[in-house]
Amino acid sequence: MSYPVFAVTVDLVVLTVRDGELNALLVERGIEPHLGRWALPGGFVLGDEDLDAAARRELGEETGLDGPAGHLEQLGSYGEPGRDPRGRVVTVAYLALLPDLPAPVAGTDAAAAAWTPIGKHGLAFDHDRILADGVERARSKLEYTPLATAFCPPEFTIAALRQVYEAVWGEHLDPRNFHRKATTTPGFVEPTGRSTGGEPGRPARLYRRGDATLLNPPILRRGQ
Repeated sequence: MSYPVFAVTVDLVVLTVRDGELNALLVERGIEPHLGRWALPGGFVLGDEDLDAAARRELGEETGLDGPAGHLEQLGSYGEPGRDPRGRVVTVAYLALLPDLPAPVAGTDAAAAAWTPIGKHGLAFDHDRILADGVERARSKLEYTPLATAFCPPEFTIAALRQVYEAVWGEHLDPRNFHRKATTTPGFVEPTGRSTGGEPGRPARLYRRGDATLLNPPILRRGQ
């Protein structure tokens, strides 16, 4: 019996919040196929590494963002015939949620790398679909997990956390209602005992992520 031969790649949907907007990390391809077009960072899985290791390696090689704090999870697999003109290629996509970071530096086969506000991008391969799936996963997870805190530094204000929800969901949230729900939902956030300082106005309390993995009931629902 003969078995089909195909290659495996990893692609990364890397999201952060910058200047109040949800951004994705994109790279400009420096080689064929799709030379000069923007795409998700990613590449082929090497023979001696597992998928998670490949995802972390590609993140560092293509963007210079090696080992940042945040959240990384498998998003899904994509294997439609013809999705890659080089041959039969199956990709395993990953979703990374990161706090705001400096501008990325392109490396290896990427000509450039940039944080780009979510929109209609016209990306190479089937990356528009993968990016849309990643954004929807992130939006859904904010309803029932504490992963909004992955977009924040280790200590943050409730106002900064609310701005994450507003950026990811594209909705305005009532500040008082959000503050009440965030601070009373068990395991969501916990106070650090410190406050902001050195800025005009009243100091704001600082919080860190709590120990919950699921929020039951959800802190908020989109569109409510």
